[in-house]
Amino acid sequence: MTVRNFVPKVWSTRLLAHLDKNLVYGDIVNKEYEGEIKDHGDSVKINQIGDVTIKDYAGTVDDPEELTASQVNLDIDKAKYFNFQVKDIDTAQANVNILDGGTQRAGYGLGDKIDQDIAALVAQADIDGGSHELTVENAYDTIVDLGVKLDENNVNRTDRFIVLPPFVLGLLAKDPRFTKDYSVLANGVVEGAYVGGFEVRMSNNVPKATKYFNVMAGSKSAVAFAGQVSQIEGYRPEKAFSDAVKGLYVYGAKVIQPKALAQIKVAPFVETPAG
Repeated sequence: MTVRNFVPKVWSTRLLAHLDKNLVYGDIVNKEYEGEIKDHGDSVKINQIGDVTIKDYAGTVDDPEELTASQVNLDIDKAKYFNFQVKDIDTAQANVNILDGGTQRAGYGLGDKIDQDIAALVAQADIDGGSHELTVENAYDTIVDLGVKLDENNVNRTDRFIVLPPFVLGLLAKDPRFTKDYSVLANGVVEGAYVGGFEVRMSNNVPKATKYFNVMAGSKSAVAFAGQVSQIEGYRPEKAFSDAVKGLYVYGAKVIQPKALAQIKVAPFVETPAG
């Protein structure tokens, strides 16, 4: 063995950027109940006031009617944790804060799980936009038509969203009615892009079954979400010379207004070969 084989490892001060998905679905839900939870197993009771009767006035007023309310429970029924360690010898040789980097990776991993859980709630949407094979010619109009369905169901136009897989955004970008100069922000928002009253977002977490992606669209009031960092701590494992970090995050997500939520199944159009 020659001396030249003893080449020491060079530890970089830079962390390699990961090819991460944009986490989108966590930003299109109603989080106003988030401060009311503390731990796994908690339940948030959400009240919704019923209709108030409007009557013709003919000089007298009837006795006041009693308001009615329906109640929905948002159960904090999911709990995810992480637990990792960095050996002292690794820390000594590296000029990067590995513990901080690991915690950031754990945070992304938790966010990705939450994103996927919320995305799966699309199956509970009341508004069905049908199944479509999309092309440059029909992608834009298909989304506009979905917006009309929401209008017909009295869904407020405020805070409407649609979460598209990348191939649909690619089709829209070739349609002159859609902005040519767009950028996808870190939260998946396609900056400045609206189609059919929807704020356009892109995600690789759009659920897919067989050839169809099940796209979620609707109002941000449709899905309630509450999450809480229950525990996070650094410690020294008993049987190792290392530093470790563990954390617990609890959360729950539920469709509370299915009439304000739509699903539409889309796939790229594939032309059948002749003959």
